[in-house]
Amino acid sequence: MKASRTLLGRKYARVIEAFSQKQSISLNEAMDIFYKSETYQEMSNGVSDMHCRSDEYLADELALE
Repeated sequence: MKASRTLLGRKYARVIEAFSQKQSISLNEAMDIFYKSETYQEMSNGVSDMHCRSDEYLADELALE
């Protein structure tokens, strides 16, 4: 299932913010990492309904990459 672009954009922003806080890095650094990640690819392609998972879970997945 694919989410609307508006909902995905908001989800991306929340995941980036959560990741930034967890890793103690700037939002710009977190955004750069996020948009180059497998997590982003899976979310944007609708793989396994990744966009339905919590922001914290996705931030943790991003940290594992």
